[in-house]
Amino acid sequence: MIGNRYQLAGIATILFLLISLYSKAQTSDSLTVSQMRELGITFSKNNDVELLMSGREKFARLFEDIRQAKQSVHLEYFNFRNDSIASLLFDILREKRKEGVEVRAVFDGFGNDSNNQPLKKKHLASLHADSIEIYEFDPIRFPWVNHIWPRDHRKIVVIDGRIGYTGGMNVADYYIVGTEQVGEWRDMHCRIEGSAVNDLQKVFVRFWKKLTKEDLTDPKYFQGTKAGNKMVGIANREPHTSNEIMRRFYVQALDNAKDSVKIINPYFVPTNQVIKALKRCAERGVKMDILISSRYDEPLTPDIVMYNMKKLIKRGAHVWRYRPGFHHSKIMTVDGKFCTVGSTNLDARGLRYDYEINALIIDKETTLELDRKFIEDTKKSDYLSMEEWKKSRNTWQRIKGWLGHLLTFLI
Repeated sequence: MIGNRYQLAGIATILFLLISLYSKAQTSDSLTVSQMRELGITFSKNNDVELLMSGREKFARLFEDIRQAKQSVHLEYFNFRNDSIASLLFDILREKRKEGVEVRAVFDGFGNDSNNQPLKKKHLASLHADSIEIYEFDPIRFPWVNHIWPRDHRKIVVIDGRIGYTGGMNVADYYIVGTEQVGEWRDMHCRIEGSAVNDLQKVFVRFWKKLTKEDLTDPKYFQGTKAGNKMVGIANREPHTSNEIMRRFYVQALDNAKDSVKIINPYFVPTNQVIKALKRCAERGVKMDILISSRYDEPLTPDIVMYNMKKLIKRGAHVWRYRPGFHHSKIMTVDGKFCTVGSTNLDARGLRYDYEINALIIDKETTLELDRKFIEDTKKSDYLSMEEWKKSRNTWQRIKGWLGHLLTFLI
């Protein structure tokens, strides 16, 4: 009897050691994919991904694809700014409608009203008159409290059900020409072909039905087939259905990182869970590189961002401030193995409240391309050491950063 107990204890010990060895042997990308699958994200291995590193690249490629559309063009954006780029886009869409191509578009009410050149009723009436179906999500109406939470911050385009776009850019000319306030407005986007496009389309179709009651089920809208060999998963954050998805992704990816992490994010004001994961990651000795902006479009943000940078610099993170202006990209690379490009800001809005979408790209080639671009951007940036941090912060800025930091945990 005693011998049997010893045998069982020995077997249990061996099993425990094998499980431990297996866990340690798992790479950061395989472990993250496994964890994300448990949260409902579908990964497909037959995709092609093209990184678009500037507004000029994004709009040139997007307009080229739309001009070639044969069946449908679906667009979902936080806003379409009433400027030269949006005018050109709508002119192209009018031409496609004349050819019989279906055009559906969605924009966010707050996103529209909060930009300095919004689409107005007359613009929407003109588009509707040309048979372009365009709808506003949650229009701001008296008493103006309906749109505090949440907002549709996603950026999605699906063309003929087989080409998809997502990333950090809305439709605005300042992604090309910049603004007087912030200077250069840098951002990144990606173009996808393959089965992952069907997942982007599902997100759009679900939202379209919510707004219009029209159910787009025809197979012609889901034409994503084998186009390459890159693994891609679409992380879609929706209130009440997938609240935790982006927070869990960032926490798990940071906890799984073994060698390196590179992050660019404009509003670096993470929730408590994510900031703790960042600290753990840096304290483990993972090389953490962070690129922030030198100028911002919101007044309190830079003070809170700098407060957070102090905490991470103390734990070994390397931080740069992008000199030419505002870096609006939302990317992260891990261990040179996988990366994400999307709409999610590292702040309470993006991680807790808004509709957001990110492409999770499990591919060394794409990740290396982003890593190289990161290094290229650091050459146009100023390194932020602890000494430089102290020199650049006066007492009032430090107080604002601390107070703003506390506020982020109350939002």
